[in-house]
Amino acid sequence: MPFPYGLRRNVVQCLEDYNIPLYLSHTVTEILGGNRVEAVKIAKVDENLKPIPGTEKIIPCDTVLLSVGLIPENELSRQAGVEIDPRTQGPVVNSILQTSVKGIFACGNVLHVNDLVDYVTVEAQKAGLWAAKYALNQLSEPDRKEITITLGENIRTVVPQKIIPGLDTSLFFRVYKPGKNKKLNIIVDGNKIIQKHCPSVTPSEMLKADLKGEHTLNAEKIHVEVCE
Repeated sequence: MPFPYGLRRNVVQCLEDYNIPLYLSHTVTEILGGNRVEAVKIAKVDENLKPIPGTEKIIPCDTVLLSVGLIPENELSRQAGVEIDPRTQGPVVNSILQTSVKGIFACGNVLHVNDLVDYVTVEAQKAGLWAAKYALNQLSEPDRKEITITLGENIRTVVPQKIIPGLDTSLFFRVYKPGKNKKLNIIVDGNKIIQKHCPSVTPSEMLKADLKGEHTLNAEKIHVEVCE
């Protein structure tokens, strides 16, 4: 990619502080060696992520680490038959973090990959509260049908994916591409209910916004986007 996929502080503390170069828009095209790794051949990539001939470079090394991406711990979710979001690879949940299977709630890295443990804690407390209410038969059916959030410009994922009308909901987003001085818009029935200024956005860091229940009580459509 042409930008780092890690947290900015990790790029600074783990690479820049130790003068370790980060080759953006490059890929490993060949691992060289006999009985063990001796070097890698890298090349620049074009806008389609294809290696550009003539840009090859050999870097001596004795170890190759592969980053293949992170997905939620979804094995139990799949076994339980809950609906999985193809974008997050975790369960689809509503405002109280309940999955498509009644009585099953999801949070933390079972729900989506978090970059801050603080968010895991908040989600765990919320899921635990509503799970307890369900176990005690204190969880009533919502008066209106849940609203599925639609994703607009530069929004890759949103959690929760469904809103219970009239209930306060904390929303977590990830973007497709980085940018500076963007606006996170939450649009309810065509009206911009929340317009949050974001000095910078990056795919590796989640955005958070709190949607008040009073704004969704009679809502039909909820749309989110990150734009200029």
